[in-house]
Amino acid sequence: MNKFLEEVLAGLKDSPKHLSSKYFYDEAGDKLFQQIMASVEYYPTKCEMEIFSQQTEALATTLKNGFNDFDLIEMGAGDATKSIFLLQQLVNDNVNFTYCPIDISKSMIAHLEEEMPKRVPGLKIMGLNGEYFHMLEKAAKISSKRKVVLFLGSNIGNIPIKEAEQFCKDWRSHLQKGDLVLVGFDLKKNPKTIRAAYNDAEGYTRDFNLNLLKRINRELDADFDLSQFEHYPMYDPESGACKSYLISLKEQTVRIGEADFFHFKENEFIFMEISQKYSLEETDKIALSSGFKPIKKFMDSKNWFLDTVWECV
Repeated sequence: MNKFLEEVLAGLKDSPKHLSSKYFYDEAGDKLFQQIMASVEYYPTKCEMEIFSQQTEALATTLKNGFNDFDLIEMGAGDATKSIFLLQQLVNDNVNFTYCPIDISKSMIAHLEEEMPKRVPGLKIMGLNGEYFHMLEKAAKISSKRKVVLFLGSNIGNIPIKEAEQFCKDWRSHLQKGDLVLVGFDLKKNPKTIRAAYNDAEGYTRDFNLNLLKRINRELDADFDLSQFEHYPMYDPESGACKSYLISLKEQTVRIGEADFFHFKENEFIFMEISQKYSLEETDKIALSSGFKPIKKFMDSKNWFLDTVWECV
């Protein structure tokens, strides 16, 4: 049984039903996510882009931390649109570093290895295709240099708080004392601003969620009727949890493959995704409980987004 099918069946057999957000990103999902990021309401990408483009020198100085020789690793690099500002600055500063983007997509790594040296002349690049922690292990075997690791885009927000704490402990265990990490956190703010970002007027986020059902239909021979599921986002300002659900609009049965049938009651939900928001104090707490020491905070002009630098202690 393939992993996609296995995880879909397990999620829909569970109570409450849930699907894994990592499967959002097929070709159509990638396009929809680009449209979400470009939408008026979606602020996280714009805020972090402002930090990287407007505070580049200060970022570079902090991450060098007095050293001129290290490996710069980016977990989940994507197309490196934000980190390119930092890469250019480090090349301009004549820093002896190798850029090591980690991505689960082979084609994205191939694209970065081909394109980035053209966009940043003089850049040394070594792509790592695979899961984050396996690739950190691989990078440590390849080179004993000090490591600076980027984890941008509030990707950490896609994990519930308790799991995020464990993630950070595991992350720390793959690094050495004195290594640095830079991690992006979306901050708590006006609840209306947050809700709008996950419920844009154009409906891109709705289509992004429903596209996963479309993918299950296509790849796993299922018969979800997309018109009978409705996108519902909610934000709890107390916990900082922003969650997305698909709500069944009627009592219905969905088939996956030839043998698996799933019954939905009217108004039953499928939990799709979490996007956790943090206070500054909460980010410090996670750092300190995971074996890091916060050394510098970078925020956009609205104080909506945080890129925080932690040192391994």
